[in-house]
Amino acid sequence: MSKVLEKKPQVADPHCVAPNLREDHDRGLELLKYLIIGVVFGIVFVKAEIISWFRIQEMFRLQSFHMYGVIGSAVVTGIISVQLIKRLNVKTIHGEDIVIPDKVFRKGQVIGGFIFGLGWAITGACPGPLFAQIGSGYTVVLVTLISALAGTWVYGKFASKLPN
Repeated sequence: MSKVLEKKPQVADPHCVAPNLREDHDRGLELLKYLIIGVVFGIVFVKAEIISWFRIQEMFRLQSFHMYGVIGSAVVTGIISVQLIKRLNVKTIHGEDIVIPDKVFRKGQVIGGFIFGLGWAITGACPGPLFAQIGSGYTVVLVTLISALAGTWVYGKFASKLPN
């Protein structure tokens, strides 16, 4: 005798801790908005010279303020945005509360940041503009993309054994 399993109705969590935990996902043409935003973001990266290997090398050699200005303005924008979200109790477009958990410092963040910065300095590419660089014709950056994906996989595989 087989039992018929009834599916319990899913009650949507009224909080949004991480958008990728949502049960309802965009499908088909709904994904087009992300492609458009990505293309616009890539164009901004290209026009702002954020994808320029020379600009990145200038930053690491302390020869130019350009990249520090871009990064600094992004940090300030992020701080202001988070404060507005917290103080004005902003909700997601789906009406969920946005919960921003407190961050806990771990020594693995310093080690990971050092490795990240070293890779950034050597390759002249950080993960943000990788696709814009590839889209601009710098196909050698495919090696960096593959390396970044491999590094992410290795970290995921051994995260429990690492100091994080």
